[in-house]
Amino acid sequence: MSTAAGGVTIGVPRETLDAETRVAMTPAALTGLTKAGARVIIESGAGAAAGFTDDAYAEKGATVGAREAALGADVVAVVRAVPRGGLENLRAGQVLVGMATPFATPDAVAAFADRGVRLHALELVPRTTRAQAMDVLSSQANIAGYKAVLLAAEALPKVFPLLTTAAGTIPPAKVFIVGAGVAGLSAIATARRLGAVVEAYDVRSAVKEEVQSLGARFVELPLETGQQGEGSGAYAQQMSEETIRRQQDLMTKTVAASDVIITTAQVQGAKAPVIITEEMVRAMSPGAVIVDLAAEQGGNVAVTRAGETVDVGGVRVIGPVNVPGTVPAHSSLVYAKNVANFLALMVKDGVLHDEVDDDIVRDSLVAHGGQVTSNRVREMLGLEPITPPAPPAQEPDDTDPPAEGSAG
Repeated sequence: MSTAAGGVTIGVPRETLDAETRVAMTPAALTGLTKAGARVIIESGAGAAAGFTDDAYAEKGATVGAREAALGADVVAVVRAVPRGGLENLRAGQVLVGMATPFATPDAVAAFADRGVRLHALELVPRTTRAQAMDVLSSQANIAGYKAVLLAAEALPKVFPLLTTAAGTIPPAKVFIVGAGVAGLSAIATARRLGAVVEAYDVRSAVKEEVQSLGARFVELPLETGQQGEGSGAYAQQMSEETIRRQQDLMTKTVAASDVIITTAQVQGAKAPVIITEEMVRAMSPGAVIVDLAAEQGGNVAVTRAGETVDVGGVRVIGPVNVPGTVPAHSSLVYAKNVANFLALMVKDGVLHDEVDDDIVRDSLVAHGGQVTSNRVREMLGLEPITPPAPPAQEPDDTDPPAEGSAG
């Protein structure tokens, strides 16, 4: 693979999607890449929205320049890998690394493949012990779960903790977390730190101890015989529509008694499962708040609208979008470290290596050599599978392992 004189170049352009405040590389994260012989080119102002100045990048050894310079690098690292803002004009042989949502936007993958771009979708990094340091979904979900609770606390017309005053005792808020994956566990911990009484539900019985270790009560809803809720890769398995309806019925009482609900169930490349019906929302007390972290995938709540707050009988249903982007400094800090760790697999002594035998590199690869290399994406595009078939890619969610009626 060709590299520029003086070592492989890694470009970091400013994000162009609306309301995207994160940046793919931070001053702290780029140090390891420069030590590996890479030359990092940052578009001027790329980190401004996240609080990282051009001077801070330059002090760590990066070259700060124009957008064209960042986009012309051997490797281009981004938060959102979408064919716009100049990314659609990348040349053949360039490597693009970022969150590409390949199963939701297969046409974008095809567009990059047509240009001969090598595209790595970081959402597909396998969830293995070795790959934990590159798991962008977990790092961003952790922050999303935390911020979701703060959004709810701000909207709730009550305080979270138990308060004893001369005027009487104020009971703690009751918070119900649906889904005990990364975002769910983060939400549980945050709500507990704020003093709320927390309950949580997940179809995977294996997470019960994790929930309890954080001080929350695990809500157990009996599944049908043979439905254990466990899927491959630490994700919940697909649940039948009948099972979903049964779980909704069993969950109704818990939902009605809650002051706050945080839902986190998503499926990569598919509509999020509807877990809470409009009828269930209307059974809640006026003033209650629901924060639906699956809003961008259609929502876990029947009435959710992405980017809006809907009032249903006095219950506010918040459908936030790009929640990690509302905390750009720390979201960028962990994302950039994920990216740097991933690139470290391929950048050695200033040279970019294919490393296609590495399972982390291989599983994230969705376009290479002028063709779409993910058979799942090829199927979505109506293309024949490649032979031999590509190794099966992980299919993680954007926020959490599915908590209801969905497959990971």
